[in-house]
Amino acid sequence: MLEDKNQERTSLEELGEFGLIDHLTKNFELKQPSSIVGVGDDAAVMDHNGKKIIVSTDMLVEGVHFDLSYMPLKHLGYKSVMVNLSDIYAMNAMATQITVSLAISNRFPLEALEEFYEGVALACKLYNVDLVGGDTTSSTRGMIVSVTAIGAADDNDIVYRKGSKPNDLLVVSGDLGGAYLGLQVLEREKEVFKVNPNSQPDLEPYSYIVERQLKPEARKDIVELLKKLEVKPTSMVDISDGLSSEVIHLCKHSDIGCNVFEEKIPLDPTVISASEEFKMDSTMIALSGGEDYELLFTIDQADFPKIKGNPNLTVIGHMTEKNEGIHLITRAETKIPITAQGWNSFNG
Repeated sequence: MLEDKNQERTSLEELGEFGLIDHLTKNFELKQPSSIVGVGDDAAVMDHNGKKIIVSTDMLVEGVHFDLSYMPLKHLGYKSVMVNLSDIYAMNAMATQITVSLAISNRFPLEALEEFYEGVALACKLYNVDLVGGDTTSSTRGMIVSVTAIGAADDNDIVYRKGSKPNDLLVVSGDLGGAYLGLQVLEREKEVFKVNPNSQPDLEPYSYIVERQLKPEARKDIVELLKKLEVKPTSMVDISDGLSSEVIHLCKHSDIGCNVFEEKIPLDPTVISASEEFKMDSTMIALSGGEDYELLFTIDQADFPKIKGNPNLTVIGHMTEKNEGIHLITRAETKIPITAQGWNSFNG
């Protein structure tokens, strides 16, 4: 967590806006056949051969969404891309291109931005997406990152938040709560570091949940898996703001209710142990924590045999008639109304 004070620093003024863009993007090659024109013109040009083009954008603000005292810039670049790709996959589509825009204060030298773009480049490589544009401008305080992701899908394959019906099964990928607890660990170590700058945290016991916070993975693999299993969800959303908020999204868009079973919510052992350490309820963390970037979707009961026993997927509940409401069924078999307690960036 100690910073090397002797790093080489290149002033951004030496390059200028367009020189900076050229420098940071010079090693990005276009690999997608649909990428006709990338960085360097007024706009990117993409030909998707009659497929539906899907676009999503997110903004990350220093001090609100990330803290550079423990978020390495390479990780931030990677995560900024993941946040957006996740939205494309939540439409049951494949991401093909991204644009990256930055607002940066003069405290950032060229080397810092190179590190950020290393993370962007790694994400592009691993997820087979092209960087095709973006913008840079100055900021009076800190750093602001805006990424737009573009994807494509056949009209018949696209899945929306609406479309679920009563008796559909509610399914989630992976496990929940890790990203939030990883954040708690990092925040705790930051406070320790403030008191004793010579202390070096031992994050090894928390490596899984810290990685869930610093380097999340968008679930492209789940979209591919569902296609392989010949399962098309009836509705889908990604879990960025906590399970409770996303369940409510699906219910409201489909005008139905839902029962989520507490005992079925998938939790990693590290999440359970860290919850106990922080004296937090692991179920509440899964419901309200956010930033897991797993996929939450509904399927017709007839498709259950196709996913049964798959280690990547967990059935956590079922959809009901609207008048039955949206509930968590606790381990003690008590029905508790689910309310949206997830992340809200405007809550101070």
